[in-house]
Amino acid sequence: MDMDRADLRLVVAVAEHGSFTAAAGRLGYTQSAVSRRIAALERAAGVALFHRDARGVRLTGPGAVLHRHAQIALQAMDDAAAALAAVRDGTAGPLRLGAVPTANATLVPRALARLEADHPQVDPRLREGGSVDLGRAVATGDLDIAVVFAVPVEPVPADVELVDLVRDPLLVAMPRGHRLAGAREVRLADLAGERWVQGTPDMADELFAVADPAPERVFRVREWTAKQGFVAAGLGLTVVASLAADGVRPDVVLRPLRGAGSARRVAAVLPRNAPSAAAARLLELLREVAAELDVAAGSLSARPRQPRRGTG
Repeated sequence: MDMDRADLRLVVAVAEHGSFTAAAGRLGYTQSAVSRRIAALERAAGVALFHRDARGVRLTGPGAVLHRHAQIALQAMDDAAAALAAVRDGTAGPLRLGAVPTANATLVPRALARLEADHPQVDPRLREGGSVDLGRAVATGDLDIAVVFAVPVEPVPADVELVDLVRDPLLVAMPRGHRLAGAREVRLADLAGERWVQGTPDMADELFAVADPAPERVFRVREWTAKQGFVAAGLGLTVVASLAADGVRPDVVLRPLRGAGSARRVAAVLPRNAPSAAAARLLELLREVAAELDVAAGSLSARPRQPRRGTG
């Protein structure tokens, strides 16, 4: 027995009004059209769906079963349409997001918090990774949006676009008693002969590729908290992005790095054609937060970066 939405609505309307004539008026049909369609449904079902008498029509036992399921089915259809509309409008549904670790320190969580406040039915699913891998994931449709460094090692895929978000200056972390701790800023040449604590891979690798003489890499340490421990102990310096420089130990100071390669651009990667509405909304919020971070960074650029107390 095949039934469509119109059939289900017809069964519900006749049951609620107890009259073919009243149901026809509600749905915009003629009384004869309603009568014929109900008769056709009964033939297809092989049972009577309505009792007909002088007082009107009433559901039979099988008709009551159909009426109950018709109501459920119509509600499910309405719910599905509403959910689909919400996903289309960016107010609900999954959002597959990728981000480099630096962006996850400040930029991404602030934007996601605002998205959650505005649209709590959106379900962000975060994947952390490198710029190149995340860009590829957007290009293949595995991610809806990613936050990356604007100049990755490999070319950006042709079917995605980069939307510039914020400039991320690099900072040099050093012990409070270091010879450059009181400097307004430092240049790579000032750091000749220093020992370095780096991750694997590390943003300092690109800087050191052009350094002469090449600095001495002493320790490979991944986490920022651990790097600070090595720096505070006098075992080496490290480079940290401004966006990720929260929670600085009191015995570690940060100084702006100046010169070529001393800042990176952070950008959003989206499909070039038809990004999802939720991704487009998140992009708006990322740009909003990025503008605030840019202003804050500008206000600090004229003086040495002071440590912010954290858990260390």
